[in-house]
Amino acid sequence: MGAAIGDVLGLAAGVAVSPLPIVAMILVLATPRGRVNGSLFGIGWLAGLSILGTVVLLLAGPADPSDDGTPAAWTGWLKLLLGVLALLLAARQWRGRPAEGEAPELPKWMAGLDKLKPGGALGLGALLSGINPKNAGLTIAAAATIAGAGLAGGEQAVTLAVFVAIGSAGVLAPLIVYLMAGERAARTLDAWKTWSGDHNAAIMAVLFLVFGFKLVGDGIAVLF
Repeated sequence: MGAAIGDVLGLAAGVAVSPLPIVAMILVLATPRGRVNGSLFGIGWLAGLSILGTVVLLLAGPADPSDDGTPAAWTGWLKLLLGVLALLLAARQWRGRPAEGEAPELPKWMAGLDKLKPGGALGLGALLSGINPKNAGLTIAAAATIAGAGLAGGEQAVTLAVFVAIGSAGVLAPLIVYLMAGERAARTLDAWKTWSGDHNAAIMAVLFLVFGFKLVGDGIAVLF
């Protein structure tokens, strides 16, 4: 199990570095219902990663991926596909980055976060973790890695839980700071929001590039 946890740590770190979801969390915390909505946003985020990872593990279970002691070929093809998609997204993010001195444009849906109801905060957290292309791809790759490690059901659950916990660190950090410091955290959170928004495109391009090459390499290693 230790080897499997080590294999998914890098993927979890890639999920944790999610600039726009971090900005969304900070904006939610700045609303009148910030404490409740921020907490529900965090729960939704955890649920999104957990559900997606569990679904992949359940689908992979009947395939018995490690009967011969090595990862099954399907995990290699999956990682190769995800890696190629990540490289394509890296190119798209890099081409779409703001010009030097140009203010980045945040998604239009963020303008309505001040009107977000508790159920909406929960759902938004789940969507940004489980459906976001980067996070979904890395979570699927992590689950495939876990499935291919030949672990028992309990060990798979623990490894997935470690992945989810580390992958949630970035989004949950503003919530923890807010719950501990309250209004005093406003300046710190605002600085985080500005930095994350300004550098989102470049950060995402680099992450897609790094993990794209990693997944392609991992896929090739399994297949050949």
